Amino acid sequence: MTIGIVVADDHEVVRAGFAALLDTQPDFTVVGTAADGAEAVRACREHRPSVALLDVRMPGMDGIEATRLIAGTGSAPRVLILTTFDLDEYVYDALRAGASGFLLKDVTAEQLFDAVRVIAAGDALLAPSVTRRLISEFASQRPGKAGPECSAALAALTPRETEVLRLIAAGLSNAEIAERLVVTEETVKTHVSRILGKLALRDRTQAVVTAYESGLVVPGSLG
Repeated sequence: MTIGIVVADDHEVVRAGFAALLDTQPDFTVVGTAADGAEAVRACREHRPSVALLDVRMPGMDGIEATRLIAGTGSAPRVLILTTFDLDEYVYDALRAGASGFLLKDVTAEQLFDAVRVIAAGDALLAPSVTRRLISEFASQRPGKAGPECSAALAALTPRETEVLRLIAAGLSNAEIAERLVVTEETVKTHVSRILGKLALRDRTQAVVTAYESGLVVPGSLG
């Protein structure tokens, strides 16, 4: 299966560099590029890529608002955020807006290729320890962000689903959660699917954000 990709960055050299690099892979096709968030949204609506690679800081419409508009549609592409700093409040807001993960701009070619394939496959939490640290850092500064609707939805989770959500927030994979709970990986997948459905979340990254912002997981408690 060919993975269609839109690349958005306001620096032409960076944009062209990432596009050229991605096009070296036989299973990738760069279907569009954009110099700002508004162009990225239009390109995603026109070309319907599997993955949108967005710079978080762009003039006009930034990567956060672009992510919100792109991720808010039914058959939306997965959004992968590019940033210069791993602890970047812009990245945190982009994750809250629906991005599935983020990469530093100094990644190696192989790390970029792997990340795009992971995102396209529907997995989310890239570099769990880094992503969790980012979410923990900023969630601790904004307690109570999740709101009463989220608290009500969390109350609808079964005790086992709540436990699985805590383990997702700890950065564990389905296989690791299955081993921890002594159940099959298929059972864990079912729990994860029900958690995302009950909380109206798109993927594991949003589940981690929700776990921290609702107070279910206390920043710093997971190491």
